[in-house]
Amino acid sequence: MAIEPQELFNFVRPLDAVQVATQDADLPNRIGEPTPQGEVLRRITFQPAEQPSVRLTPQNGSWDWSQQALVSLRVQNAMDWALTLDVLIESVDGQRLSTRIALPAGPAQALLIPLQAVSPRDQGMRAGVPMPWMHKGQRLLLADTVSGALDLSKVSALTLSVPQPKAAQDILISQFGVSSEQLTRAAYAEIVDSYGQFTRANWPGKIQRDAQLQQAVAEEQAQLQGWLAERPAQDKFGGWTGGQPFEASGFFRTEKRDGRWFLVSPEGHPFYSLGVNAVTAEQSATYVEGREAMFTDLPQEGNALTAYFGTSDSRSDTGANQGRAFASGRWFNFYKANLQRSYGQVDPAAWRALSQDRLQAWGFNTLGNWSEPAFGGDSRMPFSIPLSIHGDYATISTGVDWWGAMPDPFDPRFAMATERAVAIASRDHRDNPWLLGYFADNELAWAGPASDPNGRYALAYATLRLTTDVPAKRAFLKQLRDKYRNQNGLSRAWGIELQAWELIEDPGFQAPLPSAEFPAIEQDMQAFLRLFAETYFKTIADSLDWHAPNHLLLGGRFASSIPEAVGACARFCDVLSFNFYTREPQQGYDFAALRQLDKPLMITEFHFGSRDRGPFWGGVAEVYNEAERGPAYAHFLSKALEEPQVVGVHWFQYLDQPVTGRLLDGENGHLGLVAITDRPWVGFVKAVRKANLAVAKSVLQPAPEPVTKIP
Repeated sequence: MAIEPQELFNFVRPLDAVQVATQDADLPNRIGEPTPQGEVLRRITFQPAEQPSVRLTPQNGSWDWSQQALVSLRVQNAMDWALTLDVLIESVDGQRLSTRIALPAGPAQALLIPLQAVSPRDQGMRAGVPMPWMHKGQRLLLADTVSGALDLSKVSALTLSVPQPKAAQDILISQFGVSSEQLTRAAYAEIVDSYGQFTRANWPGKIQRDAQLQQAVAEEQAQLQGWLAERPAQDKFGGWTGGQPFEASGFFRTEKRDGRWFLVSPEGHPFYSLGVNAVTAEQSATYVEGREAMFTDLPQEGNALTAYFGTSDSRSDTGANQGRAFASGRWFNFYKANLQRSYGQVDPAAWRALSQDRLQAWGFNTLGNWSEPAFGGDSRMPFSIPLSIHGDYATISTGVDWWGAMPDPFDPRFAMATERAVAIASRDHRDNPWLLGYFADNELAWAGPASDPNGRYALAYATLRLTTDVPAKRAFLKQLRDKYRNQNGLSRAWGIELQAWELIEDPGFQAPLPSAEFPAIEQDMQAFLRLFAETYFKTIADSLDWHAPNHLLLGGRFASSIPEAVGACARFCDVLSFNFYTREPQQGYDFAALRQLDKPLMITEFHFGSRDRGPFWGGVAEVYNEAERGPAYAHFLSKALEEPQVVGVHWFQYLDQPVTGRLLDGENGHLGLVAITDRPWVGFVKAVRKANLAVAKSVLQPAPEPVTKIP
C-alpha cells in the first residue's frame, strides 16, 4: 500500500487549522500553479538573506504526534539545480529535531522526515541510500540524517528554510501531514546485487553477468602490456634514469638539489613517489548479519562462493565507530567472489602480479599504506609499512579521537609498545632495499574539534584535567613548576588565584583560556605541546634507528595537526607526511610555514570521489560525477609538483569500498581506481595515467653533457 499521510494543511487549499508565517520569504501566488505532471502546487520564494523561512504552527495549542513516525511534505524544487532545504521541528518544551535535505531538481516527491534522530550509521554505513527512490509507485525522499529530540505529544512548529541563498530560490509545495508508516526498512531493502553493486542505478561498466567479467579480463591484458612498454626509462626500483643521477646508497634516501627535494632510489636515481593506498583484497568485506534484507542474492549453502563468508567484530568506542549498528557478526567479501568469477580462482600471487601490472601501467611506482604485506617479498614495487603502536599505556582525549585517544609518550609503557611495534615491523625488512620507509602511526588527534575555538590547545587543556597518575600531566606540572616555582608565580602569569599548588594537581582542573592580557598562558600551552610532540616522535625515531637504520621514517600522516607536532616531526623524521582531502595541496596547510622547515614532504592520502557509480559516499573530497574525478586528480598532482619540497603523492585507495560499508567503520565510498567487480574505471584510469606519466618531465633535471677531453 502506498504511503497515505494524515493531512494537516494544504498550501493550495489553505484552512485555518495551521498558521503560516514567513521571514524573508513570499508566497507570491494566492492560488497554486500546475506542474507538467498535472499536479497543482503553490510556490514559495526564499529571498537572499541569512535564513529565509516559512514557519507552520497550529492555530491553537499543539499537535499530538505521539502515534506518528514521519512528517510528510509534498514538495518540488522549482530550480534547475539541487537546492538545500533545512527542516526544523519544535515541541512546546523547547526540544528541536532538525535535518538538512538536498532537494534535487525534477518532479515533485513526498519529503519524509522521521520523528526521531536517525543516521546512516543506524544502517551500518557512512552514507545512506540515494534519494529520492520509487516505492509502490510513489517518488519518496526520506531524510537519512535527523538530529535532536522532540516531545511528540506537544509539537509546536515546523519551519522550512534555505541557508544563505545568494539569489531568490523557489520551491513548490502542497500537502503537509504526518504518517505512522515506518519506511526505513523498505528504503534499504534489496539495494545490493550478487556482484556487490547498487541495484537502483545503472552506469557504464555495470556488470550483469559473469561472461562480462571474463571477457573484460582478456581485453585488459592486451592493454596493460602495451601501456607497460610506454613507461619512462627507469631503474628496477622505479627511479628515473633519464636525469642527473645521485649517489647510490643501496636504500631509499632523500636529498635536496638546486632548491628541490628528491627521494633517491637505491640505485641513485630521482624517484617521485606516485603511490596507491590499500592495495589489498582483504578490506572489501561488508557485514551481512542482521542486514540480509539489503542483499538480493547472497550465496547459499553448496555454492563455491560461500568460501568468502567470515565473521568479525569491529565494535569499538572510537569516533569512527560511535553509534554504528551492524558492526559485528557474519560478513561477505564481494570483491573476492568477483575475482573467482573472473579468473576461476583467487590466487594471491596472481592477484598481486595483476595489481602491480596495473599500477605500473597506470604510471604508479609505490604501494602505499595498508597494502597487502606480501607485496614486500615480491621485489617488484617499493612499499611502505605503517607502525601501528598498541599497548596499555595512558591516553589523552582531545575530543576528536576518530581513531582513538592520543598516546601518552611520557608513559614508559608507550616506549615499550613502540619498541615492540618497530621490532615486529622491521623484523623481515631490515635490509630490504624495496622498503621506502615506515609511517609513525596515522591521523592522530593532535587538535580538538574544528568547532572548538580552543581546539588548537585541546591536548594541553585535556592533560591538565587529568589525575597526577597520568605521566603526561606530571610532565606538564614539572614544566610549570620549573618555570614558576610556586602557585604565586603561576597565578601572576595566568591571571588566576591559585591558593595552593596542589589545586592544579586535582583532576578536572580547568586552566584559563589564552588571552592577550596574559600571554604566558598560550606560551606555556605551546611549550608543553612542543615537549609532548618531541617526546612522541623521538621515541619512535630512536627505536627505528636501532632496528632499521637504513630506512626512512616517513612522518605521522597528519590529518589534524598543530605547529608543535609538525615541527617535531620535521626534527625527528626524514620526511613530513600529510593526508590532504582538498582540491589542491596548498588548501590543506600553510605551505609558507612548511617551506620554513625545509623538509621533504609526502602527501600520503588524497582522493576525489563521486556518487554515480554505486557506493553512496562521495569521499572526503567529493566531485559532482565520475567524469570530474580524472581532471581533479590531474589538477591536484600538478599543484603538488609546484611545491619543490613535495616528493610524492599517494591516492586513497585502490578499490571502491563496499556499498554497505567496510568492516572497519562502515565507510562506503566510490574512491577507487577499481570497482568492487575488479573492473578498472576506464576513463578515470586513463586520466590518472596521463597525469602520472607527465611527472618525470616535470621533475627530472637533465644529465650533464659528457666532458670531451682535448688531447
